[in-house]
Amino acid sequence: MKSGSVSSSLAAVICCAGTGVKLVTILLFNESEPDYATGYDGVERAARKTFGWGTKKRAEGKVGSFAGAIKEGVGRLTGDNQMADEGGADRVVGNAKDAAGQLGHAVGETIHDLNR
Repeated sequence: MKSGSVSSSLAAVICCAGTGVKLVTILLFNESEPDYATGYDGVERAARKTFGWGTKKRAEGKVGSFAGAIKEGVGRLTGDNQMADEGGADRVVGNAKDAAGQLGHAVGETIHDLNR
């Protein structure tokens, strides 16, 4: 729907009260969508979704990297090489997710800037 437009829909309701059947027609008006200062709203929505995806991936990456570093440190402290290696791998995966999230942020900002 274009921004600033008003749409209406027609709804028919059948009421069965007692012995008679009545047909009631209702005209519903929806509120208009707000006008945005930027260009096409669909592109702006895509920019917000991409930026939001980036934020989510960055958070997952930071948590994964932190947990991996803790696991790696505990593994080294206890002499458990397998745990230390798993922690190092978790840290690398977390860093990769963080990098993907940074890319998502950059793409979302670029889409927003190009839509002005």
